[in-house]
Amino acid sequence: MTASPAPARRTSSSFARFFAPVALLALMWVIQFADAVLPGSFTGWGLRSWDLGSLQGLVLGPLLHASWAHLIANSVPLLVLGCLVAVEGAKRFWAVTAVVALVGGIGTWFVNAPGTLTVGASVLVFGYFGYIIMRVFAPGRVAHRIAYAAIALIVAVLYGASMLTGIFGAGAGVSWQAHLFGAIGGGLMAFSGRRADRAA
Repeated sequence: MTASPAPARRTSSSFARFFAPVALLALMWVIQFADAVLPGSFTGWGLRSWDLGSLQGLVLGPLLHASWAHLIANSVPLLVLGCLVAVEGAKRFWAVTAVVALVGGIGTWFVNAPGTLTVGASVLVFGYFGYIIMRVFAPGRVAHRIAYAAIALIVAVLYGASMLTGIFGAGAGVSWQAHLFGAIGGGLMAFSGRRADRAA
């Protein structure tokens, strides 16, 4: 007979998984602070469409913001939705983040007007939203899918209207391309890595 993990250890593990989105957001704030106090601007390291010399923006673009207001606007939804993704573990969170950044970045790079510079964490915000909504339809245990559906319903009520506006009604200077392809990347990830869940 094996002993069950101590409650304190289980609680510690539960909180540890949320360190990933908190750390990611903290990194964005550190970068924005450094950008504000150091000479020049970091935003030039973002993703510039149809420019092969700016592909580092696939990684750096989501970490950079045009202003404090831009970062602040992204911070709360990034933290809330990121933590909901991180419920499944830090490893899953980073995998979703990587795929969303890649799919969202490549789609934006191709579809946006040549030379357009794109920065900001909204690609991740929309990606996490797409992941949370679409995982309801991914194969898995019934109990898990019911829980996912409840979470997705709450997220849709809180953020659904703004997400649709961010894609179909984005104003000037806002990259609907990053929003759309970020959401697509998150939706694709919702259907990956589910074998263990199906077998459980």
